Amino acid sequence: MRGKKKEEFVHSVFENIASKYDLMNNLLSFRRHKAWRNFTMKKMKVQQGDKALDVACGTADWTIALAKASKTGRIVGLDFSKNMLKIGKKKVQEQGLDKQIELINGNAMKLPFPDDTFDHATIGFALRNVPDIETVLSEMLRVIKPGGKVVSLELSKPNWPIFRKIYFFYFYKILPWLGKLFANRYEQYAWLPESLTNFPDQQELAAIFEKVGMEKVEVYPLTGGIAALHIGHKKENR
Repeated sequence: MRGKKKEEFVHSVFENIASKYDLMNNLLSFRRHKAWRNFTMKKMKVQQGDKALDVACGTADWTIALAKASKTGRIVGLDFSKNMLKIGKKKVQEQGLDKQIELINGNAMKLPFPDDTFDHATIGFALRNVPDIETVLSEMLRVIKPGGKVVSLELSKPNWPIFRKIYFFYFYKILPWLGKLFANRYEQYAWLPESLTNFPDQQELAAIFEKVGMEKVEVYPLTGGIAALHIGHKKENR
């Protein structure tokens, strides 16, 4: 599934599962996604006053973490699902961060920001769902300042052969039925394993980071390769 057809299908998936998204994140990651995000934040080294864009922000958990780390900097969360943003907005208000965080409905393929706007651009568990990975990464690179970071935290393919077999069995055979049980959505959760099948592995994704113009690309496999963190840097002006 590619291009516009994929974009429309993914949009319908997340509009439909928004209310159960946080619960299903726990199931997808074996409840490890919060620890992965904490590790990522340590590697990012967000400074007070930094500005950040959280692309495909979903229900805004990472957006909120960025705001707390920056303390005073402008943080923007962008997502194409209005239903996901409604849940995110409620979280932001509950945290008292609505003056620092702006949540907007937008397209990751065409970010509505000028060049060199943010210190960081992040995308969490969404890069495998976009119509074109290179376009999204190029857009994220465009809107960060020289010396800034593009950060992807994403599900990946386990490195250990035996663990890979166990995880793929869970991902392909059990997860869709958990989606049916907990979210009353079988088709949408049956599609999630497909989204990972054709997604680049850790080194292939690092090569794409470099292809679109990033330098000093860092790769960190997480929990045996269930997930991976990629950090690319925008070349500094000399």
